[in-house]
Amino acid sequence: MNFISTIQLVIRTLLARKGRSFLTILGIVIGVAGVIIIIALGAGAQSLVLGQVTKLGTNLLSVQPGKSNEKGPPAQVFGITITTLVNEDAEALRTSGQVPHAQAVNALVRGSGTVTWQNKTVDTTFIGTDSYYPSAVTITMDAGNFFDQRDGEGGANVTVLGYSVAKELFEESGADPIGQVIKIKNVPLRVVGVVSERGSAFFQDQDDQIFIPLAIGQQQLLGIRYLQQINIKVDSADNVTQTKEDINAVMLQRHRIRDEVDSDFTIRNRADAIDILKTITSALSLFLTAMAAIALVVGGIGILNIMLVTVAERTREIGLRKAVGANNRAVRNQFLLEAGTLTSLGGFIGIILGVIASYLISLLMEYLGYDWAFVVSISSIVLAISVSILTGVVFGLYPAFKASKLNPIDALRYE
Repeated sequence: MNFISTIQLVIRTLLARKGRSFLTILGIVIGVAGVIIIIALGAGAQSLVLGQVTKLGTNLLSVQPGKSNEKGPPAQVFGITITTLVNEDAEALRTSGQVPHAQAVNALVRGSGTVTWQNKTVDTTFIGTDSYYPSAVTITMDAGNFFDQRDGEGGANVTVLGYSVAKELFEESGADPIGQVIKIKNVPLRVVGVVSERGSAFFQDQDDQIFIPLAIGQQQLLGIRYLQQINIKVDSADNVTQTKEDINAVMLQRHRIRDEVDSDFTIRNRADAIDILKTITSALSLFLTAMAAIALVVGGIGILNIMLVTVAERTREIGLRKAVGANNRAVRNQFLLEAGTLTSLGGFIGIILGVIASYLISLLMEYLGYDWAFVVSISSIVLAISVSILTGVVFGLYPAFKASKLNPIDALRYE
Protein backbone atom coordinates (compact mmCIF):
# COMPACT_ATOMS: atom_id res chain seq x y z
CA MET A 1 0.00 0.00 0.00
CA ASN A 2 1.45 3.35 -1.00
CA PHE A 3 1.70 6.42 1.23
CA ILE A 4 -1.35 8.20 -0.26
CA SER A 5 -3.52 5.12 0.26
CA THR A 6 -2.30 4.85 3.83
CA ILE A 7 -3.20 8.50 4.50
CA GLN A 8 -6.68 7.98 3.05
CA LEU A 9 -7.17 4.90 5.22
CA VAL A 10 -6.01 6.81 8.33
CA ILE A 11 -8.45 9.66 7.63
CA ARG A 12 -11.37 7.26 7.10
CA THR A 13 -10.51 5.42 10.29
CA LEU A 14 -10.36 8.59 12.39
CA LEU A 15 -13.57 9.99 10.89
CA ALA A 16 -15.33 6.75 11.71
CA ARG A 17 -14.50 7.36 15.37
CA LYS A 18 -15.11 11.13 15.64
CA GLY A 19 -15.94 11.20 19.36
CA ARG A 20 -12.96 9.11 20.35
CA SER A 21 -10.64 11.11 18.07
CA PHE A 22 -11.84 14.40 19.58
CA LEU A 23 -11.31 13.23 23.15
CA THR A 24 -7.91 11.86 22.20
CA ILE A 25 -6.62 15.13 20.82
CA LEU A 26 -8.16 17.27 23.59
CA GLY A 27 -5.19 16.77 25.91
CA ILE A 28 -2.79 17.77 23.12
CA VAL A 29 -4.89 20.87 22.35
CA ILE A 30 -4.81 21.96 26.01
CA GLY A 31 -1.08 21.32 26.34
CA VAL A 32 -0.07 23.10 23.13
CA ALA A 33 -2.39 26.07 23.78
CA GLY A 34 -0.97 26.25 27.29
CA VAL A 35 2.61 26.40 25.99
CA ILE A 36 1.73 29.19 23.51
CA ILE A 37 -0.21 31.20 26.11
CA ILE A 38 2.42 30.86 28.83
CA ILE A 39 5.33 31.85 26.58
CA ALA A 40 3.27 34.81 25.32
CA LEU A 41 2.42 35.79 28.90
CA GLY A 42 6.09 35.64 29.85
CA ALA A 43 7.06 37.88 26.92
CA GLY A 44 4.19 40.27 27.69
CA ALA A 45 5.14 40.44 31.36
CA GLN A 46 8.76 41.22 30.49
CA SER A 47 7.68 43.96 28.09
CA LEU A 48 5.51 45.38 30.87
CA VAL A 49 8.46 45.35 33.29
CA LEU A 50 10.74 47.05 30.78
CA GLY A 51 8.08 49.65 30.02
CA GLN A 52 7.49 50.36 33.71
CA VAL A 53 11.20 50.96 34.33
CA THR A 54 11.70 52.96 31.13
CA LYS A 55 8.95 55.39 32.13
CA LEU A 56 11.01 56.45 35.13
CA GLY A 57 14.33 56.14 33.33
CA THR A 58 17.12 53.60 33.60
CA ASN A 59 19.54 56.34 34.69
CA LEU A 60 17.69 57.07 37.93
CA LEU A 61 19.26 56.22 41.28
CA SER A 62 17.58 56.40 44.64
CA VAL A 63 18.97 56.57 48.15
CA GLN A 64 16.78 54.93 50.79
CA PRO A 65 17.22 54.80 54.57
CA GLY A 66 18.48 51.60 56.13
CA LYS A 67 20.95 48.99 54.97
CA SER A 68 19.58 46.15 52.84
CA ASN A 69 20.84 43.56 50.42
CA GLU A 70 21.00 44.88 46.84
CA LYS A 71 18.86 41.98 45.64
CA GLY A 72 16.42 42.18 48.53
CA PRO A 73 13.65 44.62 49.40
CA PRO A 74 14.42 47.85 51.29
CA ALA A 75 13.94 47.90 55.04
CA GLN A 76 10.85 50.13 54.73
CA VAL A 77 8.96 47.26 53.08
CA PHE A 78 9.01 45.46 56.42
CA GLY A 79 7.45 48.43 58.21
CA ILE A 80 10.73 49.48 59.81
CA THR A 81 11.01 53.25 60.36
CA ILE A 82 14.55 54.53 59.85
CA THR A 83 15.28 58.23 60.39
CA THR A 84 18.90 58.45 59.21
CA LEU A 85 18.15 60.12 55.84
CA VAL A 86 17.69 63.89 56.17
CA ASN A 87 17.24 67.00 54.01
CA GLU A 88 20.90 67.95 54.42
CA ASP A 89 21.92 64.68 52.69
CA ALA A 90 20.00 65.65 49.56
CA GLU A 91 21.47 69.15 49.65
CA ALA A 92 25.01 67.76 49.97
CA LEU A 93 24.52 65.45 46.98
CA ARG A 94 23.15 68.39 45.00
CA THR A 95 25.76 71.08 45.87
CA SER A 96 28.96 69.42 47.13
CA GLY A 97 30.43 68.94 43.65
CA GLN A 98 31.38 65.38 44.58
CA VAL A 99 28.66 63.90 42.36
CA PRO A 100 29.51 65.53 39.01
CA HIS A 101 27.23 63.36 36.87
CA ALA A 102 24.09 64.13 38.88
CA GLN A 103 21.73 66.16 36.70
CA ALA A 104 19.08 66.56 39.38
CA VAL A 105 18.63 65.57 43.03
CA ASN A 106 15.28 65.61 44.76
CA ALA A 107 14.14 64.63 48.22
CA LEU A 108 10.73 63.24 49.06
CA VAL A 109 8.38 61.74 51.59
CA ARG A 110 5.01 60.17 50.92
CA GLY A 111 1.80 59.36 52.70
CA SER A 112 -1.89 58.94 52.04
CA GLY A 113 -4.93 61.03 52.83
CA THR A 114 -8.32 62.26 51.66
CA VAL A 115 -8.41 65.32 49.44
CA THR A 116 -11.58 67.45 49.59
CA TRP A 117 -12.92 70.23 47.40
CA GLN A 118 -16.44 71.47 48.06
CA ASN A 119 -18.50 68.26 48.24
CA LYS A 120 -15.95 66.11 46.39
CA THR A 121 -13.53 63.74 48.14
CA VAL A 122 -10.70 61.63 46.72
CA ASP A 123 -8.50 59.17 48.60
CA THR A 124 -5.01 59.54 47.20
CA THR A 125 -1.28 59.54 47.86
CA PHE A 126 0.56 62.77 48.62
CA ILE A 127 4.23 63.28 47.84
CA GLY A 128 6.10 65.91 49.80
CA THR A 129 9.00 66.98 47.61
CA ASP A 130 11.02 69.92 46.32
CA SER A 131 11.05 71.90 43.11
CA TYR A 132 13.66 69.56 41.60
CA TYR A 133 11.18 66.68 41.27
CA PRO A 134 10.17 67.40 37.62
CA SER A 135 13.83 67.40 36.58
CA ALA A 136 14.71 64.23 38.46
CA VAL A 137 11.71 62.09 37.46
CA THR A 138 10.84 63.91 34.20
CA ILE A 139 7.22 64.99 34.13
CA THR A 140 5.31 67.41 31.94
CA MET A 141 2.51 69.75 32.97
CA ASP A 142 -1.02 69.57 31.60
CA ALA A 143 -1.93 72.92 33.16
CA GLY A 144 -0.17 75.52 35.31
CA ASN A 145 3.32 74.96 36.68
CA PHE A 146 5.10 72.87 39.28
CA PHE A 147 5.83 74.87 42.42
CA ASP A 148 9.15 76.74 42.29
CA GLN A 149 12.13 76.66 44.63
CA ARG A 150 10.88 79.57 46.73
CA ASP A 151 7.51 77.87 47.36
CA GLY A 152 9.19 74.53 47.97
CA GLU A 153 11.77 75.76 50.47
CA GLY A 154 9.38 78.20 52.10
CA GLY A 155 6.72 75.58 52.69
CA ALA A 156 4.03 77.53 50.83
CA ASN A 157 0.53 76.04 50.94
CA VAL A 158 0.46 75.04 47.28
CA THR A 159 -0.09 71.77 45.48
CA VAL A 160 0.22 70.14 42.07
CA LEU A 161 -2.41 67.53 41.23
CA GLY A 162 -2.00 64.25 39.44
CA TYR A 163 -4.10 63.89 36.28
CA SER A 164 -6.75 61.52 37.66
CA VAL A 165 -7.10 63.42 40.96
CA ALA A 166 -7.78 66.65 39.07
CA LYS A 167 -10.27 64.85 36.85
CA GLU A 168 -12.18 63.35 39.76
CA LEU A 169 -12.34 66.62 41.67
CA PHE A 170 -13.12 69.13 38.92
CA GLU A 171 -14.31 67.45 35.70
CA GLU A 172 -17.97 67.17 36.70
CA SER A 173 -18.24 70.83 37.73
CA GLY A 174 -16.18 72.08 34.79
CA ALA A 175 -14.15 74.31 37.13
CA ASP A 176 -10.56 75.22 36.27
CA PRO A 177 -8.35 73.46 38.87
CA ILE A 178 -5.72 76.23 38.80
CA GLY A 179 -6.28 78.61 41.70
CA GLN A 180 -8.77 76.36 43.53
CA VAL A 181 -8.15 75.58 47.19
CA ILE A 182 -8.32 71.94 48.28
CA LYS A 183 -7.78 70.43 51.71
CA ILE A 184 -5.94 67.36 52.90
CA LYS A 185 -6.01 66.55 56.60
CA ASN A 186 -7.47 70.04 57.12
CA VAL A 187 -4.43 71.69 55.54
CA PRO A 188 -5.56 74.15 52.80
CA LEU A 189 -3.57 74.00 49.57
CA ARG A 190 -3.87 76.20 46.50
CA VAL A 191 -3.64 74.31 43.19
CA VAL A 192 -0.87 75.74 40.99
CA GLY A 193 -0.57 72.95 38.41
CA VAL A 194 -1.86 69.65 37.01
CA VAL A 195 0.56 66.97 35.78
CA SER A 196 -0.03 65.40 32.36
CA GLU A 197 -1.32 61.84 32.27
CA ARG A 198 1.50 59.42 33.11
CA GLY A 199 -0.12 56.00 33.54
CA SER A 200 1.47 53.33 35.73
CA ALA A 201 5.14 52.97 36.60
CA PHE A 202 6.48 50.23 38.84
CA PHE A 203 2.86 49.07 39.13
CA GLN A 204 1.76 52.31 40.81
CA ASP A 205 -0.76 54.72 39.33
CA GLN A 206 1.30 57.86 38.77
CA ASP A 207 -1.86 59.92 38.14
CA ASP A 208 -3.46 59.12 41.50
CA GLN A 209 -1.29 61.40 43.63
CA ILE A 210 -0.70 65.01 44.53
CA PHE A 211 2.55 66.93 45.10
CA ILE A 212 3.14 69.33 47.96
CA PRO A 213 6.22 71.19 49.29
CA LEU A 214 8.51 68.97 51.33
CA ALA A 215 8.12 71.05 54.51
CA ILE A 216 4.31 70.71 54.36
CA GLY A 217 4.54 66.95 53.86
CA GLN A 218 7.08 66.43 56.60
CA GLN A 219 5.92 68.79 59.34
CA GLN A 220 2.18 69.35 58.88
CA LEU A 221 1.01 66.05 57.40
CA LEU A 222 3.44 63.40 58.63
CA GLY A 223 5.03 65.09 61.66
CA ILE A 224 8.56 63.93 60.78
CA ARG A 225 11.90 65.57 59.97
CA TYR A 226 13.58 62.77 58.02
CA LEU A 227 13.35 61.72 54.38
CA GLN A 228 11.99 58.51 52.93
CA GLN A 229 13.90 58.72 49.64
CA ILE A 230 16.32 60.79 47.57
CA ASN A 231 16.20 60.52 43.77
CA ILE A 232 19.27 61.25 41.64
CA LYS A 233 19.03 61.56 37.87
CA VAL A 234 22.33 60.70 36.18
CA ASP A 235 23.35 62.49 32.97
CA SER A 236 23.99 59.21 31.14
CA ALA A 237 23.34 55.52 31.71
CA ASP A 238 27.09 54.99 31.15
CA ASN A 239 27.84 57.02 34.30
CA VAL A 240 25.42 55.26 36.63
CA THR A 241 28.03 52.99 38.23
CA GLN A 242 30.49 55.86 38.84
CA THR A 243 27.71 58.07 40.22
CA LYS A 244 26.64 55.30 42.56
CA GLU A 245 30.18 55.17 43.95
CA ASP A 246 30.27 58.98 44.30
CA ILE A 247 26.96 59.01 46.18
CA ASN A 248 28.19 56.24 48.45
CA ALA A 249 31.34 58.21 49.30
CA VAL A 250 29.37 61.38 50.12
CA MET A 251 26.87 59.52 52.29
CA LEU A 252 29.55 57.60 54.20
CA GLN A 253 31.38 60.86 54.89
CA ARG A 254 28.25 62.72 55.98
CA HIS A 255 27.07 59.90 58.28
CA ARG A 256 30.61 59.42 59.66
CA ILE A 257 30.69 55.74 58.70
CA ARG A 258 34.13 54.19 58.19
CA ASP A 259 33.13 50.66 57.17
CA GLU A 260 30.54 50.13 54.42
CA VAL A 261 29.21 47.14 56.33
CA ASP A 262 27.82 49.62 58.88
CA SER A 263 26.02 51.73 56.25
CA ASP A 264 22.62 53.11 57.31
CA PHE A 265 21.46 53.73 53.73
CA THR A 266 20.97 51.82 50.48
CA ILE A 267 21.58 53.07 46.95
CA ARG A 268 19.22 51.55 44.38
CA ASN A 269 19.59 51.53 40.62
CA ARG A 270 16.24 51.40 38.82
CA ALA A 271 17.91 49.51 35.96
CA ASP A 272 18.83 46.73 38.43
CA ALA A 273 15.11 46.12 38.91
CA ILE A 274 14.92 45.02 35.26
CA ASP A 275 17.26 42.09 35.87
CA ILE A 276 15.53 41.09 39.09
CA LEU A 277 12.03 41.21 37.62
CA LYS A 278 13.11 39.54 34.37
CA THR A 279 14.62 36.71 36.41
CA ILE A 280 11.36 36.33 38.33
CA THR A 281 9.16 36.36 35.21
CA SER A 282 11.50 33.96 33.38
CA ALA A 283 11.48 31.51 36.29
CA LEU A 284 7.70 31.74 36.55
CA SER A 285 7.30 31.21 32.79
CA LEU A 286 9.60 28.19 32.94
CA PHE A 287 7.59 26.70 35.81
CA LEU A 288 4.25 27.26 34.07
CA THR A 289 5.62 25.90 30.79
CA ALA A 290 6.60 22.74 32.67
CA MET A 291 3.01 22.52 33.92
CA ALA A 292 1.75 22.83 30.34
CA ALA A 293 4.23 20.15 29.28
CA ILE A 294 2.65 17.83 31.83
CA ALA A 295 -0.67 18.34 30.03
CA LEU A 296 1.07 17.26 26.82
CA VAL A 297 2.40 14.14 28.54
CA VAL A 298 -1.08 13.37 29.87
CA GLY A 299 -2.42 13.82 26.33
CA GLY A 300 0.29 11.49 25.05
CA ILE A 301 -0.64 8.84 27.60
CA GLY A 302 -4.25 9.21 26.45
CA ILE A 303 -3.12 8.57 22.88
CA LEU A 304 -1.16 5.51 24.04
CA ASN A 305 -4.22 4.08 25.78
CA ILE A 306 -6.57 4.81 22.88
CA MET A 307 -4.17 3.34 20.34
CA LEU A 308 -3.77 0.17 22.43
CA VAL A 309 -7.55 -0.15 22.63
CA THR A 310 -7.77 0.50 18.90
CA VAL A 311 -5.24 -2.28 18.19
CA ALA A 312 -7.27 -4.69 20.29
CA GLU A 313 -10.54 -3.69 18.59
CA ARG A 314 -9.08 -3.98 15.09
CA THR A 315 -7.19 -7.20 15.52
CA ARG A 316 -9.28 -8.99 12.87
CA GLU A 317 -8.84 -6.05 10.50
CA ILE A 318 -5.08 -6.19 11.00
CA GLY A 319 -5.07 -9.93 10.39
CA LEU A 320 -7.10 -9.52 7.20
CA ARG A 321 -4.76 -6.83 5.88
CA LYS A 322 -1.73 -8.95 6.57
CA ALA A 323 -3.40 -11.98 5.00
CA VAL A 324 -3.93 -10.09 1.72
CA GLY A 325 -0.33 -8.92 1.57
CA ALA A 326 0.27 -6.03 3.95
CA ASN A 327 3.68 -6.36 5.60
CA ASN A 328 4.69 -5.40 9.14
CA ARG A 329 6.05 -2.05 8.01
CA ALA A 330 2.78 -1.03 6.35
CA VAL A 331 0.75 -1.89 9.45
CA ARG A 332 3.22 -0.11 11.71
CA ASN A 333 3.20 3.00 9.55
CA GLN A 334 -0.61 3.10 9.50
CA PHE A 335 -0.87 3.19 13.29
CA LEU A 336 2.03 5.64 13.60
CA LEU A 337 0.30 7.89 11.09
CA GLU A 338 -2.94 7.69 13.05
CA ALA A 339 -1.17 8.75 16.25
CA GLY A 340 0.81 11.43 14.40
CA THR A 341 -2.32 12.78 12.71
CA LEU A 342 -4.14 13.05 16.03
CA THR A 343 -1.29 14.92 17.72
CA SER A 344 -0.59 17.14 14.69
CA LEU A 345 -4.26 18.09 14.48
CA GLY A 346 -4.31 18.73 18.23
CA GLY A 347 -1.16 20.84 17.91
CA PHE A 348 -2.63 22.89 15.06
CA ILE A 349 -5.88 23.58 16.94
CA GLY A 350 -3.92 24.29 20.13
CA ILE A 351 -1.73 26.87 18.35
CA ILE A 352 -4.79 28.68 16.97
CA LEU A 353 -6.53 28.71 20.36
CA GLY A 354 -3.30 29.73 22.12
CA VAL A 355 -2.71 32.68 19.77
CA ILE A 356 -6.33 33.84 20.09
CA ALA A 357 -6.24 33.56 23.90
CA SER A 358 -2.90 35.41 24.06
CA TYR A 359 -4.30 38.21 21.92
CA LEU A 360 -7.42 38.52 24.09
CA ILE A 361 -5.26 38.65 27.22
CA SER A 362 -3.16 41.44 25.72
CA LEU A 363 -6.32 43.39 24.87
CA LEU A 364 -7.57 42.94 28.44
CA MET A 365 -4.27 44.12 29.94
CA GLU A 366 -4.21 47.17 27.66
CA TYR A 367 -7.81 47.92 28.66
CA LEU A 368 -6.71 47.80 32.31
CA GLY A 369 -4.04 50.40 31.51
CA TYR A 370 -0.90 48.25 31.26
CA ASP A 371 1.66 48.49 28.44
CA TRP A 372 1.27 44.82 27.55
CA ALA A 373 2.78 43.66 24.26
CA PHE A 374 1.16 40.89 22.23
CA VAL A 375 4.11 38.61 21.51
CA VAL A 376 3.79 35.15 19.99
CA SER A 377 7.24 34.09 18.85
CA ILE A 378 7.96 31.75 15.97
CA SER A 379 10.10 29.71 18.36
CA SER A 380 7.12 29.03 20.64
CA ILE A 381 5.02 27.84 17.66
CA VAL A 382 7.85 25.63 16.39
CA LEU A 383 8.33 24.26 19.90
CA ALA A 384 4.62 23.50 20.25
CA ILE A 385 4.42 21.76 16.85
CA SER A 386 7.63 19.79 17.48
CA VAL A 387 6.53 18.63 20.92
CA SER A 388 3.05 17.61 19.70
CA ILE A 389 4.46 15.58 16.79
CA LEU A 390 7.12 14.05 19.03
CA THR A 391 4.40 13.12 21.52
CA GLY A 392 2.47 11.29 18.79
CA VAL A 393 5.56 9.43 17.61
CA VAL A 394 6.77 8.45 21.09
CA PHE A 395 3.40 7.34 22.45
CA GLY A 396 2.32 5.79 19.15
CA LEU A 397 5.39 3.61 18.69
CA TYR A 398 4.46 0.82 21.09
CA PRO A 399 0.88 0.31 19.81
CA ALA A 400 2.17 0.49 16.21
CA PHE A 401 4.84 -2.16 16.81
CA LYS A 402 2.36 -4.30 18.70
CA ALA A 403 -0.06 -4.17 15.75
CA SER A 404 2.69 -4.95 13.24
CA LYS A 405 3.82 -8.06 15.18
CA LEU A 406 0.38 -9.70 15.24
CA ASN A 407 0.27 -13.11 13.60
CA PRO A 408 -2.30 -12.94 10.76
CA ILE A 409 -3.75 -16.41 11.51
CA ASP A 410 -4.20 -15.63 15.23
CA ALA A 411 -5.60 -12.22 14.33
CA LEU A 412 -8.21 -13.67 11.95
CA ARG A 413 -9.32 -16.13 14.63
CA TYR A 414 -9.51 -13.29 17.28
CA GLU A 415 -13.00 -12.62 18.75
